[in-house]
Amino acid sequence: MKIFQERLMEQRKLNKLTQRQVADYLQIAQPSYIRYENGSAEPSLDALVKLADLFDVSVDYLLGRKEY
Repeated sequence: MKIFQERLMEQRKLNKLTQRQVADYLQIAQPSYIRYENGSAEPSLDALVKLADLFDVSVDYLLGRKEY
């Protein structure tokens, strides 16, 4: 799960988005999103797909299964 946290934070910063902006996009509370980045919670499948779409990467990339 560590790679997911790293890639999630990396993509958010590369896209110059705040945690609040990503949480708003996912329609969740900011503390819920923060838990994704710190590894204390995992996103639903729907949220995972939305994150991949937002950052224009594959779900496999976010999960560490491939390099892009």
